[in-house]
Amino acid sequence: MMHDIKYTIQFLSDWHCGSGLSGGAETDADIIKDEYGIPYVPGKTIKGLLRYALDEILQVQPNKVNKSEVEVLFGEGGKLSGAAFFSNASLVEHGDVKDNQLAEHLLRNVASTQIDDNGVAVDKSLRVMEVCMPVTLSGIIQVPQEDIEQTITLLDMAVKWTRAIGLNRNRGLGRCIIQLAKNNNHDN
Repeated sequence: MMHDIKYTIQFLSDWHCGSGLSGGAETDADIIKDEYGIPYVPGKTIKGLLRYALDEILQVQPNKVNKSEVEVLFGEGGKLSGAAFFSNASLVEHGDVKDNQLAEHLLRNVASTQIDDNGVAVDKSLRVMEVCMPVTLSGIIQVPQEDIEQTITLLDMAVKWTRAIGLNRNRGLGRCIIQLAKNNNHDN
């Protein structure tokens, strides 16, 4: 039997989770969007970031995390199979955005270029990336019902460790707060 844990991602800055596509002449890197053009964060991205967070916690505080519990939920040896399933994180209330075709107003393009040692832009280094404005997204994590309290504790550590999502997260994009919903009912 599986248990649903709701979570939210509150972005504090612009963010970019890439689609792997370019926008032709306008952008070098487009953000991933659903069929209505609304940006989202893929569940596999969330799962990978939380697994990475738990691996980091294991390195600095091995007594805080049980490696076998991590492997049950996330898979062994870097494979993201495991027992946990992560839905995509999407806009909670996107009816107005979808119905009024407002998704394009969530997005903008940002440009960057490489600067050489003399402070001059390097030729042909201009890159334009599509980003999404700060929004709050939500999703569901499905986990086995067994040891649910310990699983929630483990996931809570991982979400608190994770401070940014997406491309250029080490350069200020994708700063966020991820939280597990307080009302995750354990009787499902």
